[in-house]
Amino acid sequence: MHDHGTLEEIAQIPPLGAHLTAKRTRDIMLVQQEALAAARDHLRGQGFVELLPPLTGPVTDPGGRGAKQLDVDFYGHRYKLMTSAILYKQASLRGFPKLFYIAPNVRAEPLETAFTGRHLFEFHQIDVEIAGASREEAMRTAGGLLAHVVRHVIDTVPELLRGLGRDAVFFKELLQEDFETRTHAEAVEALREVGHDQDAGTEIDWEGETLLSHKFDKPFFITDYPKGSRGFYDMEDPERPGVLRNFDLLGHGGYGELVSGSERRCDYASIVTAIRESGENPAKYGWYLKEARQGLPASAGFGMGLQRLLRYLTGMESLWQVTAYPKLPGVVSA
Repeated sequence: MHDHGTLEEIAQIPPLGAHLTAKRTRDIMLVQQEALAAARDHLRGQGFVELLPPLTGPVTDPGGRGAKQLDVDFYGHRYKLMTSAILYKQASLRGFPKLFYIAPNVRAEPLETAFTGRHLFEFHQIDVEIAGASREEAMRTAGGLLAHVVRHVIDTVPELLRGLGRDAVFFKELLQEDFETRTHAEAVEALREVGHDQDAGTEIDWEGETLLSHKFDKPFFITDYPKGSRGFYDMEDPERPGVLRNFDLLGHGGYGELVSGSERRCDYASIVTAIRESGENPAKYGWYLKEARQGLPASAGFGMGLQRLLRYLTGMESLWQVTAYPKLPGVVSA
C-alpha cells in the first residue's frame, strides 16, 4: 500500500461525466468495439457458440490472490456474484462443446491492487471452453485469438491507435505468432536471478510478471504452475504429481497476464478431492458436483481479460482508462 494520499487522490479518476465525454475514452471504446467484433468473428468462425453467462449463482470460482467473493440475497438463499463463470462453462459443454462468453465479473480485490494499473472491481473476460481439448489446443486457440484481434484493430482503426500514442510496430513480432513458452519453475529461476524473490509455490506475482514481460518482444506463455497455486478445477498432470496442466499468456512490454487457462478436472472423485485439499467443503458445490456425477466432458479453456487486452492494445497506464464505467478496488465511484 502507498502511505500517502487517499485512494481517490492516488487513483486520479475523473468524474464519470468528464470521463465519458473525453475524446480518449471515446477512441478507446471504438477500439474496444473492434476488438469485440474481431473476437466474436474469429471464435464463431472456428465453430464456437456464444452463450450469455450468469451474473449470480450458488457458488462461483473460488478465486485467489486475496480477492473476496460477494454475497447477494436470492430470495432467502445466499448466492454469489460471479468472480468467474468457469464452473458454468464446464457444465454447459454437453450441450455446447465449443462455447464462449463475454463475461462480466466482480471481484473484491485487496486494496493494494488499486495501484497496480491491472485490476478492477468490475471487469469482463472473453471466456472460452473446448470439450475434448488439451492444454496445447487451448493455448493455440488463445494465441490465435489474440493475434487475430490485434491484426484486426491495426488494420481497421490504425488512426485511433496512433492518436492514443500506440505505434503498430509494438505488435510486429506478435503478428508472427509462434509464442515462446517458459515453465513456472523457469520463470521463478529467472526472477530470482535478477533479485526478485518469487515464491516457487505460488503464482508469479504482479511485479514478477511485469519484470518477465519486459524481457520479451512478443507475448509468451508460462505453464506448469504448482498444485495449490490455482483453483481446484485445474487438472494435475498425471505423469508429474504436483504440477498443473495450465498456462498464462503474458503480454510483452510489461503488461503481464492477458490470458489464464488450463485443462480441467472432470472426474467426480478427483474434483471432490481437490475441493477438500483447497480447504473448502464440497457440499458448497452441490449443483456442480451433481453435474460432475452425471459426467462432465474433459475440456480445456481460458479467460482473456477484455480490459487488460484493451490496455495492451492502446498502451494506457491503467485499466480504469480503458473502461467506460471504471471501479477500482476500494475507490468509491459512480
